[in-house]
Amino acid sequence: MLASEFGTGQVLWSFIWFTMFFIWIWLLIMVFSDIFRSHDMGGWAKFFWIFFVIVAPYLGVFVYLIARGHKMGEHAMEDAKARDEAAQAYIRSTVGASGGASTAEELTKLAGLRDSGVLSAEEFEAQKAKILAS
Repeated sequence: MLASEFGTGQVLWSFIWFTMFFIWIWLLIMVFSDIFRSHDMGGWAKFFWIFFVIVAPYLGVFVYLIARGHKMGEHAMEDAKARDEAAQAYIRSTVGASGGASTAEELTKLAGLRDSGVLSAEEFEAQKAKILAS
C-alpha cells in the first residue's frame, strides 16, 4: 500500500531533502570547527557565536558565513600549512642526519676523501662500517 502511494516524485524529493540535510550538517560542523580553531577571537566571542548558532541555527550559520566567511579560508590554509610543515619535519627526522644521501653516495664521498689523503685507510674502513651498519 505504501509503495503505491510513494511514486517517483516522492523518491526524488526524498533524495533532495536528504542531500540538503547532509549539506546543512556539514555547514554546522565547518562553522563550529572554524569557531574553535579561530585564534583571533577571544573566549567570549566564541561563546556568543556558538550560542547564536545554537539558538538560531539557520540565521546564526548564515550570519557567521557572511561576517567571518573570509576567515574560514584563511584558517583552513593555516591548518593545511601547519600539517604540511609537521609532515615535512617528520620526514626529515625519519631520513636522519644524512640529509637523504644514499649509502652509495656516502661511500663515494668517503672514497674521495681517502683518495685525496684526508682519511687514512683505517679511518675509511671505520666510517665505511658505520655507514653500512646504519
